[in-house]
Amino acid sequence: MAIRKLLLPLPGPVGGEAALATGLMVARLWDAHLSVMHVRVDDQRAQAVRALFNGFMATHGVTIGEASPGGGAGLASFAWVSGREADQVVHQARLSDLIIVPHPQAGEDVSSSDMLHAVLFDSGRPVLIAPHVVPPAIGTRICLGWNGTAESASAVYVLTPWLKRASAVRILSAEGYQRRGPAAADLADYLAMHRVAADWVEFPPIGGVVGAGLLAAAEEFGADLLAMGAYSHSRWRQMILGGVTRYVLANSKLPVIMNR
Repeated sequence: MAIRKLLLPLPGPVGGEAALATGLMVARLWDAHLSVMHVRVDDQRAQAVRALFNGFMATHGVTIGEASPGGGAGLASFAWVSGREADQVVHQARLSDLIIVPHPQAGEDVSSSDMLHAVLFDSGRPVLIAPHVVPPAIGTRICLGWNGTAESASAVYVLTPWLKRASAVRILSAEGYQRRGPAAADLADYLAMHRVAADWVEFPPIGGVVGAGLLAAAEEFGADLLAMGAYSHSRWRQMILGGVTRYVLANSKLPVIMNR
């Protein structure tokens, strides 16, 4: 499916500028509409988010207006909504092609981010976690974190449009990451059938941490996008044990697309 509508929920101004820059870059890449929303909790924060949105779009010369079925309307729009944040974001996300969320801030426990986990578990849509610092491009060199699970297969499927446009694709796997399912070499063969050339490497954990090894391998490749399945184990088990998903969410410096 073509990427036509992006949803960017902004809980507050912190981390918002990087998320807006990421959203704008993706919107321009796919000629898509960027729909920014804020669930109003208090007026002061709501006004701060709206001021951030208006200022950012004015600085970057972005036309603001609602999307239309025929296209050609504004590249970005903003909406305030009321209600429980996680529920409102999930409801809007289900009719979006990609959800972009701000990166968890330093010191924040990613396991406590209700909105992030709600869109990962309940939206049925892929989620792009914006980095703290936006790279010059997104999706030119893509790494696929592969472990043979249904979640990682789903991430590959939704990323197909990106893979066809990328200049280089690498599959990353590791013995401690692989679950029961197809191996990385099998994925490379599958992608070749879709005319996507991809090599694959097996990365070592760093200090016994698989997530650290995955991010280091992506950085070594010069990736500007990492895609992976989220929470192969249950969310609650990974909160206790750690897990690759949680590590990547907390420590990634590049854009990451996750899907379940």
